[in-house]
Amino acid sequence: MSERVISRIGVVTAVAAAVAAVGCGIAGAQESPTTPTRTLVPRCTTGVERRVGSADVTWAAVVERPVTAFRVPGHGSIARFSLLNANGVPNVLGVLGERVDARCRVTWLHVALPLRPNGVTGWVLAKNLQRASVHTRITVDLSERRVRLYRKGKLVLSSPAAIGSSATPTPLGRYYVNQRLVPSDTSGPFGPGAVGISAFSPVLTGWTQGGPIAIHGTNEPWSIGRAVSNGCIRLPNAVLRKLFRQTPSGTPVLIRR
Repeated sequence: MSERVISRIGVVTAVAAAVAAVGCGIAGAQESPTTPTRTLVPRCTTGVERRVGSADVTWAAVVERPVTAFRVPGHGSIARFSLLNANGVPNVLGVLGERVDARCRVTWLHVALPLRPNGVTGWVLAKNLQRASVHTRITVDLSERRVRLYRKGKLVLSSPAAIGSSATPTPLGRYYVNQRLVPSDTSGPFGPGAVGISAFSPVLTGWTQGGPIAIHGTNEPWSIGRAVSNGCIRLPNAVLRKLFRQTPSGTPVLIRR
């Protein structure tokens, strides 16, 4: 990703600065003394999704021009995304797969969306987004009440956490970090920062912006290790600062029992 893009995103979203390279299959050609050398040409299959990423590397996409997410490429509009979200920070989508044309150029991206219902996905035109690689991932184990951060497959942070109560549970599922926010009052209920993820409370549908879920600090340190929150995941403030610094937008988040 260019320095221009990184400058625009700033510390609030800090998406990893590596641009996706498009790969493709190569049709083999044999040479013999009696036949001329043939030019190798790419061979790609159009209209078929190919998955991207691995356990250690995933991809994020920053919206650079307003884009519509469709249920299938070009049909069934789901939502429109501008450059900035409701909190005034760049819109980031988690990349799941892609479609290419006959020349191996990426045309459509299959992306995770920060919308209800939890886990909803869609298709967006690749030309309207800037892709970047992400080498971190987060797991939230509800039974252990613990958050773990991995980088390139290696554990770099582990901490006890507060989770949702039985009345306002933390939603299970696969999500991604879609925004990183610094509250105006760092001594308040969110502590020094909030790592927003693409999940929503299953019960607090009337809350502002639909009840989004975040991993954040707290002004109630006694709550760490308990099931007492409204669905968000609370960390000790010192741990949250470390997580905030090391977690770019686009980082996959797995919440499991």
